[in-house]
Amino acid sequence: MPAPLPLSTGFSERPLTLADAGAVTRVMAANELATIGEVHIEEADIVADWQRPSFDVGATTVGVLAPTGELVGYAECSGGARADAAVHPDHWGRGIGTALAAWISARAAELGEPVIGMPVPQGSPGDRLLESLGWFPRWESWVLALPEDAVIPVRDLPDAYAIRAATAQDHEQVWTVIEDAFLEWSEREREPFADWVATVVERPGAEPWNIRVVTGPDGAVVAAAVLVMTEDGREGYVSKLATRKDQRNRGLAQALLADAFGAARAHGATRATLSTDSRTGALDLYRHVGMEVESTWIHRATRP
Repeated sequence: MPAPLPLSTGFSERPLTLADAGAVTRVMAANELATIGEVHIEEADIVADWQRPSFDVGATTVGVLAPTGELVGYAECSGGARADAAVHPDHWGRGIGTALAAWISARAAELGEPVIGMPVPQGSPGDRLLESLGWFPRWESWVLALPEDAVIPVRDLPDAYAIRAATAQDHEQVWTVIEDAFLEWSEREREPFADWVATVVERPGAEPWNIRVVTGPDGAVVAAAVLVMTEDGREGYVSKLATRKDQRNRGLAQALLADAFGAARAHGATRATLSTDSRTGALDLYRHVGMEVESTWIHRATRP
């Protein structure tokens, strides 16, 4: 494990457990509120990610505790080239962020990762800190929202194609379509099916109708979307959207996007969102259907 963090007197560190998900969420939420003016993170996001069978929470996380025992900072090497970290704004300026960045780099080196990075809001204190530490930008990403009064034009599906909620029997096909599509541009290993189940199907609060699919003439899944509803039910977030390579340019993605947002509204959501990054080339597609950029993020990375 990396060397102990250089912390101010009275502060301490320890590995985290799944029971710390709520405390980590509170730190990340306070950080988001201070940097972008709103909170996106939910405890279900942390639980879903940390309950992956491949993820060893204790071995790949560290928490910083204030003298009161309250968690005020955390970092993780999430798997592959992914990392994340946050410091409660009440404790900015104590060197905690710098220490956590060094921990991420050291732990990634121990894990044999040639590069490790994480997203930070563009121009935020976190962005400026990582830049000052020599972390370089790899790509940009954007959070987009559909205005409440906007409707995505529904594209008619080709003959013999259908759109519906996925069944349990579809799950492996959905995983395959999504992974095949994302691995065309993403520099990572294929996500194990069991990890996909843990983060999507078994995510706290997930419902079967949250996974939407388009089937082709032979009944096979040819496009898929994963919808995440916020805890208060007011927002539907499309976390994944993919079309099988041999089925593109048929309007399937747009039809699926309209279906997913329509399903969210039918279940009470008044807000529809998604995110994309510069590796996908999909930003113009989402703008074309009326979505608007709400925030821009920079994926900053370092070579351990």
